[in-house]
Amino acid sequence: MAQPEREHADPAREVGEIVGRLTDSGELEPAERRKLLGRLTRTLAAGSKRARESGETRGRWLADVFLNIAPRIPIRDLQTLSEHHHGLTGEQLADDLVRTAQKGTMTVGAIGGALAAAEFAAPPLLLSAPAQLVAETIVVAAIEVKLLAELHEVYGVRIEGTGTQRAVAFTTAWAKQRGIDPLAPTSVSLALGAAAKTAVRNRLLRTLGRHLTTLGPFLTGAVAGGVLNRAATKKLSAAVRADLRGKQAPPHLAAVRELHPDDPRELGS
Repeated sequence: MAQPEREHADPAREVGEIVGRLTDSGELEPAERRKLLGRLTRTLAAGSKRARESGETRGRWLADVFLNIAPRIPIRDLQTLSEHHHGLTGEQLADDLVRTAQKGTMTVGAIGGALAAAEFAAPPLLLSAPAQLVAETIVVAAIEVKLLAELHEVYGVRIEGTGTQRAVAFTTAWAKQRGIDPLAPTSVSLALGAAAKTAVRNRLLRTLGRHLTTLGPFLTGAVAGGVLNRAATKKLSAAVRADLRGKQAPPHLAAVRELHPDDPRELGS
């Protein structure tokens, strides 16, 4: 009886819900993570098919999907981050966030690579691999956008704007692999433009292309998926942290924010 409800469910909402669970700060059992990734793959496959039928390109559709779910990515404020990471602050907290994100993207890459490796041995099933790799791409991108946004919290770089504006600004910063300059008056407004959407599309396609290397026999896909994702997340974090160190709020303002946190827990709240 549950099947009809699934058929009439809002695909965008379902994708946002699944990605939110896969990027949440809580630990997921491997079996649950695989189950969610499989569910995401099926949902995205259906959406991709509809996009192709309407003549929409893969890159444009992928960017639209990700920008739609970006406001649903759960982002923690500074106080919550410190509580979740055993009271750490400053560079030590940033280090721990990066380690956690690397573990997350590596795990997703290993799961996706292992599934792709299994399908490699069964050619008829290989047709489902692209949707699976799209799912992996979106989850990895979401983990990295979450990391980037939370690093801004750690370094006291406050980005103003509505929840959606901030979500798009962080996503655009991820596409450019840089931190956001809060003193630039157009830092948020430009993030809503066509150029920003193109940057997001190109970054997602680049990430998807990287994941295509996980299509291989035996366990080569799993190894490649995990290692490549971990390296990419490490590179992103290094670039963003270098940017943010020069844009940190003065110590007295950082102390005020820590005592009176009023930031939303989610980008879109």
